[in-house]
Amino acid sequence: MENFITDDIETKSANSPLKSYQNLYMVDKQSSIKKWMYGILIALVVIAFLPWTQTIRAKGSVTTLLQEQRPQEVNAIIAGKILNWRVKEGDHVKAGDTILQLGEVKVEYFDPQLLARTKQQIESKQLAVKGYENKAASSETQVSALKQAQALKLQQLDNKIKQQFLKLQSDSIDLGSANNEYGINKRQMDAAKLMYDSGVISLSDFERRKISFQNSIAKRIGYESKYLQSKQELNNLYIDKNATIQEYTDKVSKAEGDKFSSLSNIASGEADVSKLQNAYSNYDIRNQLYYVTAPQSGQITKAKKAGLGEMVKDGEMLVEIVPDNIQLAVELFIEPMDLPLVSKGQKMQFVFDGFPAIVFSGWPESSYGTFAGKVAAIENSVSSNGKFRILVKEDSTQRNWPRQLRMGAAAQGIGLLKDVSIWYELWRNINGFPPEYYQAKDAGADKAKKK
Repeated sequence: MENFITDDIETKSANSPLKSYQNLYMVDKQSSIKKWMYGILIALVVIAFLPWTQTIRAKGSVTTLLQEQRPQEVNAIIAGKILNWRVKEGDHVKAGDTILQLGEVKVEYFDPQLLARTKQQIESKQLAVKGYENKAASSETQVSALKQAQALKLQQLDNKIKQQFLKLQSDSIDLGSANNEYGINKRQMDAAKLMYDSGVISLSDFERRKISFQNSIAKRIGYESKYLQSKQELNNLYIDKNATIQEYTDKVSKAEGDKFSSLSNIASGEADVSKLQNAYSNYDIRNQLYYVTAPQSGQITKAKKAGLGEMVKDGEMLVEIVPDNIQLAVELFIEPMDLPLVSKGQKMQFVFDGFPAIVFSGWPESSYGTFAGKVAAIENSVSSNGKFRILVKEDSTQRNWPRQLRMGAAAQGIGLLKDVSIWYELWRNINGFPPEYYQAKDAGADKAKKK
C-alpha cells in the first residue's frame, strides 16, 4: 500500500502498455471548465443587456363594458300569482316577448269591469262639472242683470230726487212769500188795533184787516206744511235710494255667492275628474303589467319561480336575461401600489381560462395564445377587497377575443410598462423598487413647448 502511494502514477502511465491508467486517471487530458465558465459569463452579460418589458399582473373576470349589456333581472312590477309561463330556462327571447302572465291578488282590483265603471264615473263627474259651469254662467248673467236694474232704479230715484228738490225749493219760496205777507198783515193788524182803539178807524175796517191777517196766517201755515211735506218726501226718496242700493247689493252678493259656489264645485269636480282619470290610467297600465315582457333580446336564465298559481311580490325577481349582443370587457383588480402605473388607453395582455397560452412576461411579442386589450376606465374608489377596479376593452387592432368567452370567466391580465434591460429589472426586483412609470409623450404638447 505504501508502495502504491509513493509510486509515480504519471511515469507508470506513460511507460505502461495498459490503457487503464489513461482511462482511470485522465492524466493526459486537459480540463474545459474555464472555457465553460467564460462562455457562461459572456452569455450572462449579453443576456443582461437584452430588452425586457416590465409588467404588472392582476386577476379578474370577463364582464361587459356597458351596464345594459350585463345580465339583468326581470322583476314583477306588481304583486300577483303566476297564471301561465310562456318561456323556459335556456330559451332565447326578443325584446317585447311575453315571459309569463300574472293574475290579480288584490281585492280592490278584482272587478272585471273596473275600467268601464271608472270611465262611467269620469263621464258622470264631467257632466256634473258641466252643470256647475252652466250654473256659474247663469249666476254671472243674473249678476249683470241685477247691476243693470240697480243702475236704472238708482237713476230713476235720482230723477225723482231732483224733481222733489226743485219742488222743495218752490215750496220754500212760497213759504217765504207767505211769511212776508204774514209780517205785513201783522203790522197792519197791530196798527189797525191802535187806530181802532184811538177811534181813527171804524170797526168794519178793523175786522177787514183782521180777516186779512188771519188769511195770511192760514196761508203761511199751509205753505209751511207743504214745505215740510216736500222735505219729508225728499228724505223718503233718499231713504228709498239707500234701501234700493242695499236691496240690490244683497241680491248681487247672493248671485255672486251662487256663482263662486258653482266655481268652487267646478274646481272640486275637476279635481275629482283628474283623480278618476289618474285612477283609470293606473288601472289601464296595471292591466298591461299582468304580462311580464322581455326588456331586451337575450337568453332566459335563473327562473326563481316555478309552477302555476305561485305568488310573487312586487319587485321580486322572476327570471334573469343574458343579452345576446354584448361588448365584452375584463374587470381587473389592481394593487394600490400599482395603480399609479395604470392609465387610460394603456395596453394589456390577457390569458383567459380554457384557452391555452405560453406567456413570456418580459417578451410579450414572443408570447402565444394571449389576447390584447386597452384600459377603458379606472375607478377612483377602492373595492371591498382592498384593490382598485379597472375595465379593459378589446383592442380592435389586434387579434379578436374568442367568441366562446362568457361573462364571469376568469382572466389574468398583464399590464405592459416600460422597456428596460434585464440587469436593471433584476436589480429593481432585488431592491424591491416599483416598475418604471411610462406614458407616451404627446407630440402636440412637445411642439407647443418648443414654440
